Formats: sequence, C-alpha cells, structure tokens
Amino acid sequence: MTPGWYRDPWNVGEFRWWDGTSWTANVATPKGAQHRRRPRLPAWLSLPVIVGAVGVVPFVVAAALSEPLAVLLTLVPLAIVIPVLLWIDAVEPEPWSGRLHALLWGATISVLVAGTVNTLVAVNLNESLAIVVSAPLSEELMKGLGVLVMVRRREIDGVMDGLVYAGWVALGFAMTENVQYFVSASEGGVLAETFVLRALITPFAHPLFTAWIGLAVGRAVMRGGNVKSAALIGGVAAVGLHVAWNGSLVASERIGGGLVAVAALVFVGIFVGTIIMLVKVRNAEQQRYVEGVGLVMMRYSLAPGTVPITSSWRELKAIRSGLSSEHRRVLDRRRAALARLVALHARTAAVDAADEARLVAQLAETTQGGPSS
Repeated sequence: MTPGWYRDPWNVGEFRWWDGTSWTANVATPKGAQHRRRPRLPAWLSLPVIVGAVGVVPFVVAAALSEPLAVLLTLVPLAIVIPVLLWIDAVEPEPWSGRLHALLWGATISVLVAGTVNTLVAVNLNESLAIVVSAPLSEELMKGLGVLVMVRRREIDGVMDGLVYAGWVALGFAMTENVQYFVSASEGGVLAETFVLRALITPFAHPLFTAWIGLAVGRAVMRGGNVKSAALIGGVAAVGLHVAWNGSLVASERIGGGLVAVAALVFVGIFVGTIIMLVKVRNAEQQRYVEGVGLVMMRYSLAPGTVPITSSWRELKAIRSGLSSEHRRVLDRRRAALARLVALHARTAAVDAADEARLVAQLAETTQGGPSS
C-alpha cells in the first residue's frame, strides 16, 4: 500500500496513517482524515522524543565542545552492543523507523525525566538514596514506557520483538548517560577507570536490566495477556537487578573495592545467564519460522518461489549468501513479513483479524514488483 490514511485496523471508527512499511501512531477521525495531510512527524519521531531532545541535545553539544574525547568514547559501547541487537533481531527484523524511535526515546525523554527526578532526590534528600532507589525506579519506568509505546505502535509481535525494542531503548538511555558520566570523569581525572567500567566491562548493563520488561511484555503480547501487568512484573525484575548493581557500587565506595569485584562477577554471571536465555529464545524463533513458513505461504496462496523453503535456518542463510545484494534485500523484506505472520499464528491467543489484515498488507507490499528471490 502507498502511504496514506486508511481505516484503523484496531479501531474502525478512526483512520491511521500507513507510512508505506508499517502503521504509525498518527490517528484521525473519519472527518479529520479527509482534511488532514501527511503527518508532520516521521515514524521514527514523536512528540515526547522532541520534548526530551530539547532538554538533552544542548547538554550533549556543550559536552562535545568542552570534552570531545569523553563524548567520542561513548561510541565504543554502541559498537559493542548494536551488533548483538542486530543478531537478536535477525529472524524477524524490525523496521529501522521503530528501532530508531526506541533508541531516541531512551536517549531523550527517558534520560530527561529520570535525570530530573534523580537530581531532585539527590539535592533534597540523599545522594545515595538517589543512586540506589530513585535511579532504578525512575530509569526503568521511563525505559519501560518506551517499550509500551512500541506495543501501542503494533511493532511488538512476540518475545524476541520485546527484547529487541527493550535493548534499543536501553542503549539510547545508556548512550546519553555515558556522556554525563564520561564528561564528569574527565573533569575529575578518572576518565580511564570510568571508561573501562562502563564501556568495556558493563556495556550491556542497561539492556540487561530492561530486557526483563521486554521479555514480559513480549510474552504477554504472544499469549494475549495483559501487557501493562506484564510490564509491571518485568519492571520489578529490572528494578531489582538495577538496585543490586547500583547498591554494590555505593557500598564499595564505603567499605572498599572488594565488593565491586564480587558485584562484577555476579553481573557477569547474570549476563551469561541472560545470553543463554536469548540464544534459546532466538533458536526457538528460528525453528518456529522454518516449521511455519510453508503453512503460511499455503494459507495466503503465495508462489513457491516467494522465499526459499528450507529444513534449517543454516540452510536459509547459505541460500541468502549466494544472492546478489538486490535480491538479498528483497528476500529479507519478504522473509521478515512472513516471519511476522508465522509469529501471529503461533500465538496461544486467538488470531486477531485486524492484526492479520495488517500483516498480510505488509506481505503484499513486499511481493509487488521488484526482483524475484
């Protein structure tokens, strides 16, 4: 479908803007849609992100001018974390507009709100209280809201989607937070130590915490459960891990650095356990796709050559590697659209007709024109 206003698949009384690849958050009444033009904001942007950027961007620019090396070093964790997020998202790749919005949500509005709350607590009550209690609560709340926004935008279809968007939101938050920490550390003469701890030892800290919100939300979507309740349950786990980590850092400053070593070992243990969980979830999603893609193609009467039918994910990757770059892009778009339909029919809850129509429209868009795979 070409970009434009269409009947909202989830609310027949409204119109929703289709940007050519996915439904956006922009809605209008039937009367309003007749007169409204293309939404002024692209899919990767939103009003909360703009508000957050107004407060965050001037700080980042000033930091870059005063401490350019410190700001430049914040790119190192990105180079470590982004490839992992892309690996997780390989089975059912999410649109870049969604990933970018999640990243910007974490980097702007999440940081602005959580930072304001933490500063008020530190100034008016106690700095340690802000680090151990306020920061985990406010930061995971704002990051969790970013995940729920992606649910509202209908971008989360299952567990892996929840983990992916939680990771991008958390990465955005950590990116801006590192600017603050590295600039402060540079001014205090401890940039090297801070860089090693935050960029090399614990670059996955924020994604690891928020992953539990994404996991809970993704499971709720897949099972047709209450998403907000699931986010609350995942948030308890996220806050608990965040409190434990921040608390160990505060305690180490008071009783010695030995606790940091213990905390680091615990963190590594949790990280390894989380990686094992991610690998299992990803492998399960790969297998689900391989087993379900043929049935989905039959259900929607797709030509056998639309995507390769294979017996394993490894075989599909081998076929993909032998294609030209143009054919590979087409295959990826079609496979991603099919993967979303496979995930839809794998849900334990009844298939929502509006969701099915939306995903079928996305699939149709990938099979109209272009080179054959």
